[in-house]
Amino acid sequence: MKKIDIKGAIVSNNDADVYDYFGLESTSPNKVEKAILEANFDDLEVVINSGGGDVFSASVIYTALKSYKGNVTVKIVGLAASAASVIAMAGKKVLMSPTAQLMIHNVSTYAGGDYRDMEHAAEVLKNANETIANAYRLKTGKTQDELLGLMDKESWFTADKAKELGFIDEVMFEQTQLVASKYSGMLPPEVIQTIKNQRLMTQETNEVNVSFLMSKLKLLKMKGAVNE
Repeated sequence: MKKIDIKGAIVSNNDADVYDYFGLESTSPNKVEKAILEANFDDLEVVINSGGGDVFSASVIYTALKSYKGNVTVKIVGLAASAASVIAMAGKKVLMSPTAQLMIHNVSTYAGGDYRDMEHAAEVLKNANETIANAYRLKTGKTQDELLGLMDKESWFTADKAKELGFIDEVMFEQTQLVASKYSGMLPPEVIQTIKNQRLMTQETNEVNVSFLMSKLKLLKMKGAVNE
């Protein structure tokens, strides 16, 4: 299994070198695509802890993972926010730590100019929101309007809430805890009782057999057929 880390800021390929130079954690499309090629159709485990970043870079990463022919399992271990939450939706199976959070919100940008520039920027942002909501819709099955409403509010989800809404498939460690509880190595009470009953019956039978043998032995002694 090939592991891919989606950690730190989601950045463009052009900006990745700057983050690397300063030793800052980041994830770029090139890094992910290189890891995908090296995986050679083996299973992928994508581990996410990121506050998000560049929307278009996240789209490239999401598309690359979604298009992968092998199995892709996503694990949200800390935070999957903004653009990182989009990448998380690429998993065929998405798991989330019970201590992690997932956050979705509207796209934002910096803009300048007159009112026409501002109106244009607003339209670009609305379109970007629509495309991001598509990733959530494909995963959750919710309507576009429902998801855009959640994005308008900047919604933060615990693992349980994210599972309830369909953003993830499973809360990590949940199954392990259930199995450990159900199969703790202790025999079920009914099995123990059955064994006790069988042992008791065997013991009683043995006592009867011993009593019979002793009587038989005593009888034989009386007849002088047994030497001590």
